[in-house]
Amino acid sequence: MTTLEQISEESGDPLVDIAIDALKKNKQLIVFVNTKRSAEAVAERLSTKAFSKSDESKDLKDLSDKSLHALSSPTKQCKRLSRILLRGVSFHHSGLNSSQRDLVEDGFKNKFIKIICATPTLAAGVDLPAGRVIIRDLKRYGGVWGMSNIPVLEYEQMSGRAGRPKFDKTGEAVCIASSNSEKEDIWESYVNGLPEEILSKLAVEPVLRTYILSLVATGIVGSNKELKEFMSKTFYAFQYKDIGKLFSILDRMVSKLEEWEFISVIGKQNSEFTSVASDFISASDLNNISSDDFKIRATKLGERVAELYLDPYTAHYLLTCMQRAKSAKVLRSFSFLQMISWTLEMRPFIRMKQKDIPLVESRLVEESGNFYSLEPPEYSEEYDEFMDTIKTAIVFDSWVDEFGEDRLFDEFQVTPGELNAKLDRADWLLFSCYELSKLQGFREISNFILKLRIRLKNGVKEELLPLLKLKGVGRVRARKLYANSIKDLGDVKKIDISSLASLIGKKLSLDVKKQVGQNLSEDKIKIKPNKRKGQISLEDF
Repeated sequence: MTTLEQISEESGDPLVDIAIDALKKNKQLIVFVNTKRSAEAVAERLSTKAFSKSDESKDLKDLSDKSLHALSSPTKQCKRLSRILLRGVSFHHSGLNSSQRDLVEDGFKNKFIKIICATPTLAAGVDLPAGRVIIRDLKRYGGVWGMSNIPVLEYEQMSGRAGRPKFDKTGEAVCIASSNSEKEDIWESYVNGLPEEILSKLAVEPVLRTYILSLVATGIVGSNKELKEFMSKTFYAFQYKDIGKLFSILDRMVSKLEEWEFISVIGKQNSEFTSVASDFISASDLNNISSDDFKIRATKLGERVAELYLDPYTAHYLLTCMQRAKSAKVLRSFSFLQMISWTLEMRPFIRMKQKDIPLVESRLVEESGNFYSLEPPEYSEEYDEFMDTIKTAIVFDSWVDEFGEDRLFDEFQVTPGELNAKLDRADWLLFSCYELSKLQGFREISNFILKLRIRLKNGVKEELLPLLKLKGVGRVRARKLYANSIKDLGDVKKIDISSLASLIGKKLSLDVKKQVGQNLSEDKIKIKPNKRKGQISLEDF
Protein backbone atom coordinates (compact mmCIF):
# COMPACT_ATOMS: atom_id res chain seq x y z
CA MET A 1 0.00 0.00 0.00
CA THR A 2 1.30 3.46 -0.85
CA THR A 3 1.49 5.79 2.15
CA LEU A 4 2.16 9.52 2.41
CA GLU A 5 5.59 8.69 3.88
CA GLN A 6 6.55 7.11 0.54
CA ILE A 7 5.53 10.19 -1.48
CA SER A 8 8.16 12.91 -1.69
CA GLU A 9 7.12 16.41 -0.70
CA GLU A 10 7.98 18.59 -3.66
CA SER A 11 5.42 21.40 -3.58
CA GLY A 12 4.26 21.75 0.01
CA ASP A 13 0.73 20.87 -1.16
CA PRO A 14 -0.21 17.23 -0.35
CA LEU A 15 -2.73 17.04 -3.20
CA VAL A 16 -0.19 18.26 -5.76
CA ASP A 17 2.49 15.90 -4.39
CA ILE A 18 0.17 12.87 -4.63
CA ALA A 19 -0.74 13.91 -8.18
CA ILE A 20 2.95 14.26 -9.18
CA ASP A 21 3.67 10.83 -7.67
CA ALA A 22 0.85 9.30 -9.72
CA LEU A 23 2.21 10.86 -12.92
CA LYS A 24 5.72 9.55 -12.17
CA LYS A 25 4.25 6.06 -11.86
CA ASN A 26 2.43 6.58 -15.20
CA LYS A 27 -0.98 6.45 -13.46
CA GLN A 28 -3.96 8.52 -14.53
CA LEU A 29 -5.68 10.38 -11.73
CA ILE A 30 -9.20 11.50 -10.78
CA VAL A 31 -9.55 14.11 -8.02
CA PHE A 32 -13.02 14.38 -6.45
CA VAL A 33 -14.07 17.69 -4.85
CA ASN A 34 -17.45 18.89 -3.59
CA THR A 35 -18.25 21.87 -5.87
CA LYS A 36 -17.99 22.88 -9.52
CA ARG A 37 -15.93 25.92 -8.59
CA SER A 38 -13.45 23.74 -6.68
CA ALA A 39 -13.17 21.32 -9.61
CA GLU A 40 -12.09 24.18 -11.90
CA ALA A 41 -9.75 25.78 -9.35
CA VAL A 42 -8.00 22.51 -8.46
CA ALA A 43 -7.64 21.56 -12.15
CA GLU A 44 -6.01 24.92 -12.87
CA ARG A 45 -3.70 24.54 -9.87
CA LEU A 46 -2.62 21.05 -10.91
CA SER A 47 -2.13 22.12 -14.52
CA THR A 48 0.55 24.60 -13.45
CA LYS A 49 2.12 22.79 -10.47
CA ALA A 50 2.06 19.15 -11.59
CA PHE A 51 3.29 19.89 -15.13
CA SER A 52 6.31 22.01 -15.95
CA LYS A 53 5.01 23.11 -19.37
CA SER A 54 2.17 22.68 -21.84
CA ASP A 55 2.01 19.44 -23.79
CA GLU A 56 2.36 20.27 -27.46
CA SER A 57 0.76 17.02 -28.65
CA LYS A 58 -1.63 17.25 -31.57
CA ASP A 59 -4.25 15.24 -29.64
CA LEU A 60 -4.39 17.74 -26.77
CA LYS A 61 -4.45 20.69 -29.16
CA ASP A 62 -7.36 19.06 -30.96
CA LEU A 63 -9.22 18.47 -27.66
CA SER A 64 -8.49 22.03 -26.58
CA ASP A 65 -9.82 23.47 -29.84
CA LYS A 66 -12.96 21.31 -29.84
CA SER A 67 -13.80 22.22 -26.23
CA LEU A 68 -13.35 25.93 -27.02
CA HIS A 69 -15.75 25.78 -29.98
CA ALA A 70 -18.32 23.40 -28.50
CA LEU A 71 -20.68 26.39 -28.23
CA SER A 72 -21.50 29.00 -30.84
CA SER A 73 -20.01 31.65 -28.52
CA PRO A 74 -17.31 30.40 -26.11
CA THR A 75 -17.84 31.32 -22.44
CA LYS A 76 -15.15 32.08 -19.88
CA GLN A 77 -15.57 28.49 -18.71
CA CYS A 78 -14.92 27.20 -22.26
CA LYS A 79 -11.75 29.29 -22.50
CA ARG A 80 -10.56 28.06 -19.12
CA LEU A 81 -11.17 24.42 -20.03
CA SER A 82 -9.42 24.86 -23.38
CA ARG A 83 -6.37 26.41 -21.73
CA ILE A 84 -6.05 23.71 -19.04
CA LEU A 85 -6.49 20.87 -21.54
CA LEU A 86 -3.25 21.86 -23.27
CA ARG A 87 -1.43 20.58 -20.16
CA GLY A 88 -3.26 17.25 -20.07
CA VAL A 89 -5.57 18.27 -17.20
CA SER A 90 -9.33 18.85 -17.22
CA PHE A 91 -12.29 19.53 -14.96
CA HIS A 92 -15.61 17.71 -15.23
CA HIS A 93 -18.95 18.75 -13.75
CA SER A 94 -22.60 19.31 -14.66
CA GLY A 95 -21.87 22.89 -15.74
CA LEU A 96 -20.10 21.68 -18.86
CA ASN A 97 -21.92 21.20 -22.12
CA SER A 98 -22.63 17.50 -22.80
CA SER A 99 -20.29 17.50 -25.81
CA GLN A 100 -17.51 18.93 -23.62
CA ARG A 101 -18.07 16.23 -20.98
CA ASP A 102 -17.86 13.58 -23.73
CA LEU A 103 -14.62 15.13 -25.01
CA VAL A 104 -13.09 15.02 -21.53
CA GLU A 105 -14.14 11.42 -20.87
CA ASP A 106 -12.92 10.23 -24.29
CA GLY A 107 -9.65 12.13 -23.86
CA PHE A 108 -9.10 10.42 -20.51
CA LYS A 109 -9.93 6.98 -21.92
CA ASN A 110 -7.44 7.55 -24.75
CA LYS A 111 -4.85 8.66 -22.14
CA PHE A 112 -4.34 12.12 -23.65
CA ILE A 113 -5.70 13.62 -20.42
CA LYS A 114 -3.77 12.55 -17.32
CA ILE A 115 -5.80 14.24 -14.56
CA ILE A 116 -9.52 14.98 -14.18
CA CYS A 117 -10.82 17.11 -11.31
CA ALA A 118 -14.51 16.33 -10.88
CA THR A 119 -17.58 16.61 -8.72
CA PRO A 120 -19.15 13.31 -7.50
CA THR A 121 -21.38 13.14 -10.60
CA LEU A 122 -18.46 11.46 -12.40
CA ALA A 123 -18.53 8.62 -9.84
CA ALA A 124 -21.86 7.23 -11.01
CA GLY A 125 -21.39 4.36 -13.44
CA VAL A 126 -18.44 5.77 -15.40
CA ASP A 127 -15.71 3.31 -16.40
CA LEU A 128 -12.44 5.25 -16.71
CA PRO A 129 -8.76 4.17 -16.54
CA ALA A 130 -7.82 5.82 -13.24
CA GLY A 131 -5.01 4.08 -11.40
CA ARG A 132 -5.43 6.46 -8.49
CA VAL A 133 -8.33 8.46 -7.08
CA ILE A 134 -8.00 11.31 -4.59
CA ILE A 135 -11.13 12.11 -2.57
CA ARG A 136 -10.26 15.57 -1.31
CA ASP A 137 -13.64 16.49 0.19
CA LEU A 138 -15.55 14.17 2.51
CA LYS A 139 -17.93 16.93 3.59
CA ARG A 140 -20.55 18.81 1.64
CA TYR A 141 -22.67 21.88 2.31
CA GLY A 142 -26.15 20.78 3.32
CA GLY A 143 -28.12 24.03 3.40
CA VAL A 144 -29.46 24.84 6.87
CA TRP A 145 -27.42 21.96 8.29
CA GLY A 146 -24.09 23.47 7.19
CA MET A 147 -21.23 21.14 6.25
CA SER A 148 -21.97 17.46 6.78
CA ASN A 149 -20.25 14.15 6.01
CA ILE A 150 -20.96 12.54 2.67
CA PRO A 151 -22.62 9.07 2.75
CA VAL A 152 -20.42 5.96 2.88
CA LEU A 153 -22.08 4.76 -0.34
CA GLU A 154 -20.89 7.90 -2.12
CA TYR A 155 -17.35 7.39 -0.80
CA GLU A 156 -17.43 3.82 -2.12
CA GLN A 157 -18.68 5.01 -5.51
CA MET A 158 -15.81 7.49 -5.79
CA SER A 159 -13.10 5.14 -4.51
CA GLY A 160 -14.49 2.46 -6.84
CA ARG A 161 -13.40 4.54 -9.85
CA ALA A 162 -9.78 3.52 -9.12
CA GLY A 163 -8.37 0.35 -10.65
CA ARG A 164 -11.21 -0.65 -12.93
CA PRO A 165 -10.79 -4.31 -14.03
CA LYS A 166 -10.93 -3.33 -17.69
CA PHE A 167 -7.86 -1.08 -17.33
CA ASP A 168 -5.81 -1.92 -14.19
CA LYS A 169 -5.01 -4.84 -11.90
CA THR A 170 -4.97 -2.62 -8.80
CA GLY A 171 -6.23 0.81 -7.82
CA GLU A 172 -5.51 3.33 -5.08
CA ALA A 173 -8.08 5.53 -3.35
CA VAL A 174 -6.55 8.33 -1.27
CA CYS A 175 -8.24 10.59 1.29
CA ILE A 176 -6.33 13.59 2.66
CA ALA A 177 -6.41 14.17 6.44
CA SER A 178 -5.02 17.23 8.20
CA SER A 179 -4.36 15.46 11.52
CA ASN A 180 -4.03 12.00 13.06
CA SER A 181 -7.46 12.26 14.69
CA GLU A 182 -9.05 13.13 11.32
CA LYS A 183 -7.17 10.21 9.76
CA GLU A 184 -8.65 7.83 12.37
CA ASP A 185 -12.15 9.26 11.81
CA ILE A 186 -11.87 8.72 8.04
CA TRP A 187 -10.61 5.19 8.56
CA GLU A 188 -13.44 4.25 10.93
CA SER A 189 -16.23 6.15 9.15
CA TYR A 190 -15.42 5.29 5.54
CA VAL A 191 -12.79 2.55 5.09
CA ASN A 192 -14.36 0.38 7.80
CA GLY A 193 -17.78 2.05 7.70
CA LEU A 194 -20.96 0.23 6.72
CA PRO A 195 -22.94 1.54 3.74
CA GLU A 196 -26.25 3.22 4.47
CA GLU A 197 -29.47 1.26 4.22
CA ILE A 198 -31.07 1.38 0.77
CA LEU A 199 -34.50 3.02 0.93
CA SER A 200 -37.43 2.52 -1.40
CA LYS A 201 -38.07 5.45 -3.76
CA LEU A 202 -41.78 5.06 -3.03
CA ALA A 203 -41.14 6.64 0.36
CA VAL A 204 -40.95 9.97 -1.54
CA GLU A 205 -44.49 11.28 -1.91
CA PRO A 206 -44.23 12.61 -5.53
CA VAL A 207 -42.92 9.21 -6.64
CA LEU A 208 -45.69 7.36 -4.80
CA ARG A 209 -48.38 9.61 -6.32
CA THR A 210 -46.98 9.05 -9.81
CA TYR A 211 -46.70 5.30 -9.22
CA ILE A 212 -50.29 4.91 -7.99
CA LEU A 213 -51.70 6.80 -10.98
CA SER A 214 -49.61 4.71 -13.42
CA LEU A 215 -50.84 1.48 -11.80
CA VAL A 216 -54.44 2.59 -12.29
CA ALA A 217 -53.89 4.06 -15.78
CA THR A 218 -52.23 0.90 -17.10
CA GLY A 219 -54.93 -1.34 -15.62
CA ILE A 220 -52.54 -3.21 -13.31
CA VAL A 221 -54.90 -2.41 -10.46
CA GLY A 222 -58.61 -1.76 -10.88
CA SER A 223 -59.91 -1.47 -7.34
CA ASN A 224 -59.00 -0.23 -3.89
CA LYS A 225 -58.39 -3.78 -2.70
CA GLU A 226 -56.14 -4.64 -5.65
CA LEU A 227 -54.09 -1.47 -5.06
CA LYS A 228 -53.53 -2.38 -1.42
CA GLU A 229 -52.72 -5.99 -2.26
CA PHE A 230 -50.16 -4.85 -4.83
CA MET A 231 -48.56 -2.26 -2.55
CA SER A 232 -48.36 -4.68 0.38
CA LYS A 233 -45.93 -6.82 -1.65
CA THR A 234 -43.52 -3.98 -2.49
CA PHE A 235 -40.11 -3.28 -0.95
CA TYR A 236 -41.66 -0.04 0.35
CA ALA A 237 -44.21 -2.01 2.39
CA PHE A 238 -41.46 -4.32 3.67
CA GLN A 239 -39.50 -1.30 4.93
CA TYR A 240 -42.52 0.63 6.19
CA LYS A 241 -43.74 -2.39 8.20
CA ASP A 242 -46.84 -0.62 9.53
CA ILE A 243 -49.35 -1.77 6.90
CA GLY A 244 -52.20 0.09 8.59
CA LYS A 245 -50.48 3.45 8.24
CA LEU A 246 -49.40 2.60 4.72
CA PHE A 247 -53.00 1.94 3.70
CA SER A 248 -54.03 5.22 5.27
CA ILE A 249 -51.47 7.00 3.06
CA LEU A 250 -52.82 5.17 -0.01
CA ASP A 251 -56.39 6.19 0.85
CA ARG A 252 -55.33 9.82 1.15
CA MET A 253 -53.54 9.76 -2.20
CA VAL A 254 -56.42 8.03 -4.00
CA SER A 255 -58.71 10.69 -2.57
CA LYS A 256 -56.44 13.45 -3.92
CA LEU A 257 -56.26 11.86 -7.38
CA GLU A 258 -60.05 11.73 -7.44
CA GLU A 259 -60.28 15.36 -6.31
CA TRP A 260 -57.92 16.38 -9.14
CA GLU A 261 -60.07 14.41 -11.62
CA PHE A 262 -57.28 12.04 -12.65
CA ILE A 263 -59.23 8.98 -11.50
CA SER A 264 -62.88 8.14 -11.01
CA VAL A 265 -64.10 6.00 -8.12
CA ILE A 266 -67.04 3.66 -8.69
CA GLY A 267 -69.02 1.97 -5.93
CA LYS A 268 -67.57 3.80 -2.95
CA GLN A 269 -69.94 3.25 -0.01
CA ASN A 270 -69.04 6.22 2.17
CA SER A 271 -68.23 9.84 1.45
CA GLU A 272 -64.82 9.32 2.98
CA PHE A 273 -62.43 6.44 2.51
CA THR A 274 -62.50 3.94 5.32
CA SER A 275 -59.13 4.17 7.02
CA VAL A 276 -57.71 1.14 8.76
CA ALA A 277 -56.40 1.09 12.26
CA SER A 278 -52.91 2.46 12.78
CA ASP A 279 -51.84 -0.63 14.74
CA PHE A 280 -49.40 -2.94 12.97
CA ILE A 281 -50.98 -5.48 10.61
CA SER A 282 -48.90 -8.06 8.78
CA ALA A 283 -49.22 -8.48 5.03
CA SER A 284 -50.51 -12.02 5.55
CA ASP A 285 -53.53 -10.59 7.38
CA LEU A 286 -54.39 -8.29 4.48
CA ASN A 287 -57.47 -10.27 3.42
CA ASN A 288 -58.95 -9.91 6.88
CA ILE A 289 -58.89 -6.11 6.78
CA SER A 290 -62.34 -4.61 6.81
CA SER A 291 -62.33 -1.70 4.37
CA ASP A 292 -64.30 -0.24 1.53
CA ASP A 293 -63.66 -1.98 -1.78
CA PHE A 294 -64.48 0.04 -4.85
CA LYS A 295 -63.38 0.24 -8.45
CA ILE A 296 -60.77 2.78 -9.55
CA ARG A 297 -60.49 3.96 -13.15
CA ALA A 298 -58.20 6.55 -14.70
CA THR A 299 -59.90 9.39 -16.56
CA LYS A 300 -58.67 10.46 -20.01
CA LEU A 301 -56.86 13.30 -18.28
CA GLY A 302 -55.32 10.93 -15.74
CA GLU A 303 -54.15 8.55 -18.47
CA ARG A 304 -52.38 11.40 -20.27
CA VAL A 305 -50.74 12.60 -17.05
CA ALA A 306 -49.42 9.08 -16.45
CA GLU A 307 -48.13 8.83 -20.04
CA LEU A 308 -46.30 12.14 -19.60
CA TYR A 309 -44.55 10.82 -16.44
CA LEU A 310 -45.70 13.93 -14.59
CA ASP A 311 -46.18 14.08 -10.86
CA PRO A 312 -49.98 14.40 -10.51
CA TYR A 313 -49.44 17.34 -8.14
CA THR A 314 -47.50 19.16 -10.89
CA ALA A 315 -50.16 18.32 -13.46
CA HIS A 316 -52.88 19.73 -11.20
CA TYR A 317 -50.80 22.87 -10.59
CA LEU A 318 -50.23 23.41 -14.34
CA LEU A 319 -53.92 22.90 -15.13
CA THR A 320 -54.90 25.37 -12.40
CA CYS A 321 -52.45 27.96 -13.77
CA MET A 322 -53.70 27.48 -17.33
CA GLN A 323 -57.27 27.91 -16.13
CA ARG A 324 -56.21 31.35 -14.81
CA ALA A 325 -54.40 32.08 -18.09
CA LYS A 326 -57.64 31.37 -19.94
CA SER A 327 -59.20 34.48 -18.43
CA ALA A 328 -56.17 36.71 -19.12
CA LYS A 329 -56.59 39.41 -21.76
CA VAL A 330 -53.14 38.78 -23.22
CA LEU A 331 -51.06 35.61 -22.95
CA ARG A 332 -47.51 36.38 -21.87
CA SER A 333 -44.39 34.30 -22.43
CA PHE A 334 -42.81 35.29 -19.12
CA SER A 335 -45.91 34.17 -17.21
CA PHE A 336 -45.72 30.68 -18.73
CA LEU A 337 -41.95 30.50 -18.18
CA GLN A 338 -42.36 31.37 -14.51
CA MET A 339 -45.24 28.89 -14.25
CA ILE A 340 -43.09 25.95 -15.37
CA SER A 341 -40.15 27.24 -13.31
CA TRP A 342 -42.13 26.76 -10.10
CA THR A 343 -42.53 22.99 -10.32
CA LEU A 344 -40.93 20.14 -8.41
CA GLU A 345 -39.51 18.88 -11.71
CA MET A 346 -37.51 22.11 -12.25
CA ARG A 347 -35.67 21.86 -8.92
CA PRO A 348 -33.06 22.93 -8.07
CA PHE A 349 -34.04 26.39 -9.29
CA ILE A 350 -31.48 28.83 -10.68
CA ARG A 351 -30.82 30.62 -7.41
CA MET A 352 -31.04 34.37 -7.01
CA LYS A 353 -27.74 35.80 -5.78
CA GLN A 354 -27.12 39.10 -4.03
CA LYS A 355 -26.21 40.88 -7.26
CA ASP A 356 -29.42 39.62 -8.92
CA ILE A 357 -31.77 41.22 -6.37
CA PRO A 358 -32.28 44.58 -8.20
CA LEU A 359 -33.00 42.82 -11.53
CA VAL A 360 -35.33 40.20 -10.02
CA GLU A 361 -37.24 42.74 -7.92
CA SER A 362 -37.58 45.06 -10.92
CA ARG A 363 -38.97 42.21 -13.06
CA LEU A 364 -41.30 41.20 -10.23
CA VAL A 365 -42.81 44.71 -10.15
CA GLU A 366 -43.01 44.81 -13.94
CA GLU A 367 -44.87 41.47 -14.11
CA SER A 368 -47.06 42.06 -11.06
CA GLY A 369 -50.60 40.86 -11.74
CA ASN A 370 -49.52 38.80 -14.76
CA PHE A 371 -48.47 35.60 -13.01
CA TYR A 372 -50.55 32.46 -13.50
CA SER A 373 -49.14 30.95 -10.31
CA LEU A 374 -50.04 32.63 -7.02
CA GLU A 375 -47.39 34.87 -5.46
CA PRO A 376 -46.86 33.81 -1.80
CA PRO A 377 -46.81 36.34 1.07
CA GLU A 378 -43.49 38.19 1.22
CA TYR A 379 -42.51 36.86 4.64
CA SER A 380 -43.57 33.26 4.08
CA GLU A 381 -41.14 30.33 3.85
CA GLU A 382 -41.97 29.95 0.14
CA TYR A 383 -41.05 33.50 -0.85
CA ASP A 384 -37.33 32.90 -1.38
CA GLU A 385 -38.17 29.96 -3.64
CA PHE A 386 -40.62 32.16 -5.53
CA MET A 387 -37.87 34.71 -6.14
CA ASP A 388 -35.62 31.91 -7.43
CA THR A 389 -38.36 30.99 -9.92
CA ILE A 390 -38.38 34.60 -11.14
CA LYS A 391 -34.64 34.41 -11.84
CA THR A 392 -35.09 31.02 -13.54
CA ALA A 393 -37.80 32.54 -15.74
CA ILE A 394 -35.59 35.56 -16.50
CA VAL A 395 -32.87 33.21 -17.76
CA PHE A 396 -35.39 31.39 -19.99
CA ASP A 397 -36.80 34.71 -21.20
CA SER A 398 -33.29 35.97 -22.02
CA TRP A 399 -32.60 32.78 -23.97
CA VAL A 400 -35.70 33.25 -26.16
CA ASP A 401 -34.64 36.90 -26.51
CA GLU A 402 -31.54 35.46 -28.27
CA PHE A 403 -28.95 35.88 -25.53
CA GLY A 404 -26.04 33.52 -26.26
CA GLU A 405 -24.55 31.05 -23.76
CA ASP A 406 -21.60 33.38 -23.17
CA ARG A 407 -23.85 36.31 -22.25
CA LEU A 408 -26.05 34.17 -19.98
CA PHE A 409 -22.90 32.94 -18.24
CA ASP A 410 -21.56 36.47 -17.77
CA GLU A 411 -24.83 38.05 -16.62
CA PHE A 412 -26.47 35.22 -14.64
CA GLN A 413 -23.60 32.79 -13.88
CA VAL A 414 -25.54 30.02 -15.61
CA THR A 415 -23.18 27.46 -17.12
CA PRO A 416 -23.92 25.89 -20.52
CA GLY A 417 -24.44 22.48 -18.89
CA GLU A 418 -26.91 23.89 -16.37
CA LEU A 419 -28.70 25.81 -19.12
CA ASN A 420 -29.05 22.73 -21.33
CA ALA A 421 -30.38 20.65 -18.43
CA LYS A 422 -32.96 23.31 -17.56
CA LEU A 423 -33.97 23.76 -21.22
CA ASP A 424 -34.54 20.01 -21.58
CA ARG A 425 -36.72 20.00 -18.46
CA ALA A 426 -38.59 23.11 -19.63
CA ASP A 427 -39.23 21.53 -23.03
CA TRP A 428 -40.78 18.48 -21.36
CA LEU A 429 -42.96 20.65 -19.09
CA LEU A 430 -44.13 22.84 -21.98
CA PHE A 431 -44.93 19.76 -24.04
CA SER A 432 -46.94 18.45 -21.07
CA CYS A 433 -48.79 21.78 -20.84
CA TYR A 434 -49.53 21.62 -24.56
CA GLU A 435 -50.98 18.11 -24.29
CA LEU A 436 -53.05 18.91 -21.19
CA SER A 437 -54.36 22.18 -22.66
CA LYS A 438 -55.51 20.33 -25.81
CA LEU A 439 -57.41 17.81 -23.68
CA GLN A 440 -59.09 20.64 -21.77
CA GLY A 441 -60.01 22.50 -24.95
CA PHE A 442 -57.78 25.52 -24.24
CA ARG A 443 -57.10 26.10 -27.95
CA GLU A 444 -55.61 29.59 -27.69
CA ILE A 445 -53.32 28.49 -24.86
CA SER A 446 -52.18 25.33 -26.65
CA ASN A 447 -51.28 27.34 -29.78
CA PHE A 448 -49.36 29.87 -27.69
CA ILE A 449 -47.48 27.14 -25.82
CA LEU A 450 -46.59 25.39 -29.07
CA LYS A 451 -44.88 28.54 -30.35
CA LEU A 452 -43.20 29.18 -27.00
CA ARG A 453 -41.85 25.63 -26.96
CA ILE A 454 -40.25 26.08 -30.40
CA ARG A 455 -38.79 29.41 -29.30
CA LEU A 456 -37.35 27.92 -26.12
CA LYS A 457 -35.92 24.93 -27.96
CA ASN A 458 -34.13 27.17 -30.48
CA GLY A 459 -33.53 30.30 -28.42
CA VAL A 460 -35.23 32.76 -30.78
CA LYS A 461 -37.69 35.62 -30.83
CA GLU A 462 -41.12 34.91 -32.30
CA GLU A 463 -40.31 36.76 -35.54
CA LEU A 464 -37.88 33.99 -36.57
CA LEU A 465 -40.37 31.11 -36.28
CA PRO A 466 -41.30 31.01 -40.01
CA LEU A 467 -37.63 30.61 -41.00
CA LEU A 468 -37.06 27.79 -38.49
CA LYS A 469 -39.34 25.60 -40.61
CA LEU A 470 -36.40 25.23 -42.99
CA LYS A 471 -34.10 22.29 -42.28
CA GLY A 472 -30.53 23.38 -41.70
CA VAL A 473 -31.57 26.85 -40.55
CA GLY A 474 -31.11 27.49 -36.83
CA ARG A 475 -31.08 30.59 -34.65
CA VAL A 476 -27.87 32.09 -36.13
CA ARG A 477 -28.73 31.61 -39.81
CA ALA A 478 -32.36 32.59 -39.25
CA ARG A 479 -31.27 35.86 -37.63
CA LYS A 480 -28.85 36.50 -40.51
CA LEU A 481 -31.60 35.95 -43.09
CA TYR A 482 -34.05 38.13 -41.15
CA ALA A 483 -31.47 40.92 -40.91
CA ASN A 484 -31.26 40.82 -44.72
CA SER A 485 -35.05 41.23 -45.14
CA ILE A 486 -35.78 37.53 -45.65
CA LYS A 487 -38.54 37.07 -43.08
CA ASP A 488 -40.63 34.12 -44.26
CA LEU A 489 -40.81 31.31 -46.82
CA GLY A 490 -42.26 33.69 -49.41
CA ASP A 491 -39.13 35.86 -49.14
CA VAL A 492 -36.98 32.73 -49.50
CA LYS A 493 -38.75 31.95 -52.77
CA LYS A 494 -38.28 35.50 -54.06
CA ILE A 495 -34.59 35.97 -53.28
CA ASP A 496 -32.06 35.28 -56.01
CA ILE A 497 -30.09 32.07 -55.42
CA SER A 498 -26.77 33.88 -55.69
CA SER A 499 -27.79 36.40 -53.03
CA LEU A 500 -28.99 33.59 -50.77
CA ALA A 501 -25.73 31.67 -51.25
CA SER A 502 -23.75 34.76 -50.24
CA LEU A 503 -25.57 34.63 -46.89
CA ILE A 504 -25.70 30.93 -46.01
CA GLY A 505 -23.40 29.19 -48.48
CA LYS A 506 -23.96 27.34 -51.77
CA LYS A 507 -24.90 23.90 -50.50
CA LEU A 508 -27.47 25.07 -47.95
CA SER A 509 -28.94 27.70 -50.26
CA LEU A 510 -29.66 25.01 -52.89
CA ASP A 511 -31.22 22.78 -50.23
CA VAL A 512 -33.33 25.64 -48.86
CA LYS A 513 -34.56 26.52 -52.34
CA LYS A 514 -35.47 22.86 -52.87
CA GLN A 515 -37.46 22.89 -49.61
CA VAL A 516 -39.62 25.75 -50.95
CA GLY A 517 -40.18 23.93 -54.26
CA GLN A 518 -37.42 25.44 -56.38
CA ASN A 519 -34.94 22.89 -57.78
CA LEU A 520 -31.91 24.84 -59.00
CA SER A 521 -28.49 23.75 -60.16
CA GLU A 522 -25.19 25.01 -58.77
CA ASP A 523 -24.25 26.70 -62.03
CA LYS A 524 -27.03 29.22 -61.35
CA ILE A 525 -25.02 30.56 -58.41
CA LYS A 526 -22.73 33.45 -59.22
CA ILE A 527 -21.10 35.17 -56.28
CA LYS A 528 -18.68 37.99 -56.91
CA PRO A 529 -15.59 37.59 -54.72
CA ASN A 530 -16.14 40.89 -52.93
CA LYS A 531 -19.86 40.28 -52.31
CA ARG A 532 -19.46 37.42 -49.83
CA LYS A 533 -20.48 38.64 -46.38
CA GLY A 534 -17.49 39.16 -44.09
CA GLN A 535 -14.87 38.41 -46.79
CA ILE A 536 -12.80 40.58 -49.12
CA SER A 537 -11.07 39.26 -52.22
CA LEU A 538 -7.36 39.90 -52.75
CA GLU A 539 -8.40 41.53 -56.03
CA ASP A 540 -9.97 44.38 -54.00
CA PHE A 541 -6.56 45.55 -52.78
